[in-house]
Amino acid sequence: MTAEQGTFGIETRGLSLWYGTFQALKNVNIAARQGMITGLIGPSGCGKTTLLRTLNRINERFGNVTTVGEVLVFGQNIYAPDVSLPVLRQSVGMVFQRPNPLPISVYENVVLGLRLHHSRASLRKSELDDAVESALREVFLWQDVKDRLGRKATDLILEQQQKLCIARLLPLKPKIILMDEPCSALDIEGTRAIEDLMLGLRGRYTIVIVTHNMGQARRVSDECSFMLLGEIIEHGPTERLFLNPGNARTADYIEGRYG
Repeated sequence: MTAEQGTFGIETRGLSLWYGTFQALKNVNIAARQGMITGLIGPSGCGKTTLLRTLNRINERFGNVTTVGEVLVFGQNIYAPDVSLPVLRQSVGMVFQRPNPLPISVYENVVLGLRLHHSRASLRKSELDDAVESALREVFLWQDVKDRLGRKATDLILEQQQKLCIARLLPLKPKIILMDEPCSALDIEGTRAIEDLMLGLRGRYTIVIVTHNMGQARRVSDECSFMLLGEIIEHGPTERLFLNPGNARTADYIEGRYG
């Protein structure tokens, strides 16, 4: 899965999903441009998180899930039978609503993915050290924790924990980062820090973010999709979507008439 295969990091084609007999996604066609931030907005229960979780097949962990259609990651259909889930999830990382660092050291959280995907014999201490410093610098956390790498990660403040969860993805060199309400547990300062981080990562990574925060969607996303009842109602450049929506339902939601 290489970024050179096309303009779009992610495309879905005729994507539908059922939890048992309940249809959560209905013929979703969406494209997230390479190197940009794409926002998913809409009322609670409209399918935003379900859609996000189809992009690295994490929905399959829940059982009784049926998915039809295609999800293309840099041109490759990730629902093809020969796709390796471990390889896919190296390429498509995910950050959840609440920070979920493991109760081990900051250092071991960052190198966890490398240890899982490589034999210990193949990992030199100097390589691990370099990976930790590089990842923590990229998320603007190195200066805060460089003298406390052995400290338990769960002792960090929430903003730092969320930055660490993003840093944990980077040694595996993902092309895409999925974010599900990454600021919902944070205060104003923490939210600003994570938004600044997202903007700093834009260009190097293709980012898809689910958010209920309309201000956040406008501040960080280049393009935005409005979802309702499992369908994509409208997709386009964020400023156009907010200032001149083409669908009355989009306008009603953005202007606070429901949701």
